[in-house]
Amino acid sequence: MIEVRELTKVYNKQFALRNLELSIEPGKCLCILGPNGAGKSTFMRILATLSRPNKGDILFEGESIFSEPAVFRKKIGLIGHATFLYPELTAGENLKFYATLYQIPDAQQRIDDLLQTVGLMHRKDDRVRTFSRGMQQRLAIARAILNDPEHLFLDEPYTGLDQSASQLLTDRIIELKSAHRTIVLITHNLQQGYQLADKIVIFKDGRVADEAVTSAISESDFQQRYLAITSGGVN
Repeated sequence: MIEVRELTKVYNKQFALRNLELSIEPGKCLCILGPNGAGKSTFMRILATLSRPNKGDILFEGESIFSEPAVFRKKIGLIGHATFLYPELTAGENLKFYATLYQIPDAQQRIDDLLQTVGLMHRKDDRVRTFSRGMQQRLAIARAILNDPEHLFLDEPYTGLDQSASQLLTDRIIELKSAHRTIVLITHNLQQGYQLADKIVIFKDGRVADEAVTSAISESDFQQRYLAITSGGVN
């Protein structure tokens, strides 16, 4: 269980997160929706230990993830707005670098299998700077799951993906869900989020404005609720 307690983040005297409270159940997919500026990406950066809150904490199995962030990072895979790829390295070299960081045994076989999975085996020896945005995002998917993560954090992962790559990512998310991985997904696509998630939360003004278990509410009812909240009709 991941527990978020009174999480607060301030930038230039502006609140990005305000005493945010949230629980993320193990082996479930949580989808976070909300308008631009709601604090979604700020939350994801803190959850991935790339940033620290001004107040509050995130607990994993009762311990703060900030007490030993390097230990927690070994358990996660992250796809964010940045690909975290090195443009002057080849696709294979990028994955080999991360495999070394994660101390993955039999790394070359794992790398080749993932490059095949994301459709980039034929570009294995090409530098990433020559890749399109969509191809870089495909490689970022491979990077994120290279260590077979216990938790997968996805911040708008479909950005720049063509239909084929989008389906590949969706299939991988479903596969990881079935293996009882914990997944946190940020998206603007309510339909996509509803279909993948076990629970959906709506962020507004740095807080959780609403949450629902998808099995307990229809997609159309949740969409109406979302529109009411984000248009200012519900507090």
